[in-house]
Amino acid sequence: MPEEVSGGETGRVFRLAYVPGVTPAKWVSVWAERMPGVPLTLIAVPAAEVVGLLRDGGADAGFVRLPIDRDELSVIPLYVETTVVMVPKDHAVAAADEAALADLADDEVLHPLDDTIEWPVRPGLPAFTRPDTTSNAVELVAAGTGLLLVPQSLARLHHRKDLTYRPVPDAPQSQVALAWPTAATTDLVEDFIGIVRGRTANSSRGRTPATPAEKPAQRQPQKPAKKSPGRRTVPTGRKKKGPRPR
Repeated sequence: MPEEVSGGETGRVFRLAYVPGVTPAKWVSVWAERMPGVPLTLIAVPAAEVVGLLRDGGADAGFVRLPIDRDELSVIPLYVETTVVMVPKDHAVAAADEAALADLADDEVLHPLDDTIEWPVRPGLPAFTRPDTTSNAVELVAAGTGLLLVPQSLARLHHRKDLTYRPVPDAPQSQVALAWPTAATTDLVEDFIGIVRGRTANSSRGRTPATPAEKPAQRQPQKPAKKSPGRRTVPTGRKKKGPRPR
């Protein structure tokens, strides 16, 4: 269910979707400080459904995992996640600090239908089934029926005491991005973009700033007239003295 994280009575609400593994807390906290009059509603949504939600107007913006179909959407890539392999704690991979894709060549590797990693070639041996979700795949790993490669945040999300994970540096990586319907780029969306990009509260949010009023020119003090060489300047109001009588 959507979760409202800030209060307000303005009649405006900002709806923010996010996919599993993404933690929007730091951006939501900044929003609550800067926009106390506008409630922000969090909507947890499966990675496979977030694009449809945005296009249908079910959220104003959302954190997605690339690649996605960008038709009708604006996208700002944010960060790339390390890919890890989830294994039972007694698996040989668990004894190393990291693994290579070649190390998994003789293992069955699960490929759930909601996989967020784009694989040119799937690693390992094909598993006996394709689980519907990453959560179901994790259950199969725990049962000893295969391994699973996921972004590190998903491995943390699905942490189990009987499983562990190791980074796989040569595997493709998952990138998290902010997306929103291009035709609905509202002021609130611009505000949230500014927060995600780390702009300050006084930032113009990328809009053309108003030209500041020009300061009136300050009058420069007049410089005293330069004296001509060999001549004295006669002070105003004083007459020149005539020659002294002999």
